[in-house]
Amino acid sequence: MQLVMGDWNLGEPFGLDIKLWELSPLELILETLGSKIEYLSVNIEKKVGQNLAGERGGIEGEISMVRVWEMEEGYCYSLPPFPVFLLQVDFPTAIGVVLERDDGSTLMEIDGDKGKQGGPTYYIDTNALRVPRENMEAISPLKNGMIEDWDSFQAILDHTYKMHVKSEASLHPVLMSEAPWNTRAKREKLTELMFEHYNIPAFFLCKTAVLTAFANGRSTGLILDSGATHTTAIPVHDGYVLQQGIVKSPLAGDFITMQCRELFQEMNVELIPPYMIASKEAVREGSPANWKRKEKLPQVTRSWHNYMCNCVIQDFQASVLQVSDSTYDEQVAAQMPTVHYEFPNGYNCDFGAERLKIPEGLFDPSNVKGLSGNTMLGVSHVVTTSVGMCDIDIRPGLYGSVIVAGGNTLIQSFTDRLNRELSQKTPPSMRLKLIANNTTVERRFSSWIGGSILASLGTFQQMWISKQEYEEGGKQCVERKCP
Repeated sequence: MQLVMGDWNLGEPFGLDIKLWELSPLELILETLGSKIEYLSVNIEKKVGQNLAGERGGIEGEISMVRVWEMEEGYCYSLPPFPVFLLQVDFPTAIGVVLERDDGSTLMEIDGDKGKQGGPTYYIDTNALRVPRENMEAISPLKNGMIEDWDSFQAILDHTYKMHVKSEASLHPVLMSEAPWNTRAKREKLTELMFEHYNIPAFFLCKTAVLTAFANGRSTGLILDSGATHTTAIPVHDGYVLQQGIVKSPLAGDFITMQCRELFQEMNVELIPPYMIASKEAVREGSPANWKRKEKLPQVTRSWHNYMCNCVIQDFQASVLQVSDSTYDEQVAAQMPTVHYEFPNGYNCDFGAERLKIPEGLFDPSNVKGLSGNTMLGVSHVVTTSVGMCDIDIRPGLYGSVIVAGGNTLIQSFTDRLNRELSQKTPPSMRLKLIANNTTVERRFSSWIGGSILASLGTFQQMWISKQEYEEGGKQCVERKCP
């Protein structure tokens, strides 16, 4: 995230390297390298979210006072009030790619990142990805949490250094997170890429679960990570992942998206992404949408169109869905308040029992159509199964620090239901403690926060794989230095 004042960066006049993230609607913490923020108050005037059209999102406000205590110089200074716009620079894992035409040419675009000579053109970042382009596929370099497409992954790194880091790669050590089940071959290939291609001075690989534990002030605990493709319980003991206790379930964000699609089909709700809409008119609740299609749209690919439809569904999930406090009961769900939702094309209606029934599959997959309930584990069963596969002596420490992470856990009342079910399943001799950050950023990017904490520790500096160690020991040193 970058702090921008008009046309200039706050870091320029004061020589500060600034990182910024939102902690609450009215409070922001400013972290500087070489400086300690003593006090910061923010008056938020307006909050602008990332909309479905892919426009820039962020927070407009006014910083009323900043007092900075310089550790080296030993003095304090203040800044006068000034307007700010906080620009979020994180971008989705999915990227757009346009392959070569038969004549060897590609579409000329100012925001496209050209790959290798004669190779594809990549469109990275939210704004670039959501512009309709002919023959552009929406792809992800990751599969099952591991790097699968190395060319597109390298394109993301190139884009990050060029557009966001804006500095030579050879000047900065790199700490990367990895899935606990990452293979040795992929780890070595990543190490080789960073040292040989980017010429970085030092490198380190750390498991996402370990970093999530560090972000929550723990070295031992059970990490429940529910993202897009899978929900995983990962036991961590004294900063190390216990591989034998990892339990995975495919019931996660993509599963919820699929259930929402089926609901819309049953309701005859047509999913129209914003890129297709030229104009729309307000209609009564439940009435057919009255909208006009854009003219001269390029012939987009199915993968990109599906990606844009999924963006609409994900907004619906965040706005409407709620996990029931107890096992789903149709009569109880019918008594719950409805939530009104308007789709991008103007169609709008109230959602009642459906908004509780869809996420119920995460906790009780037995009633989900098309799934065999006997072979799928609900969220609470994933946790208890993982703990049961670990040594009995460390189980109290795991139950005492069940850390919830991942964007899929942000569904309303998710943690309340999980806490209730785990309380019923936890042995009486064990003390259960569920740890779940309330803010979206800390839940989604817990491993990044843990990485920033780890890399700042003085004791960590000896753990880096240095350039010299790599040249002497080769890429195999990652297995020894990064367990």
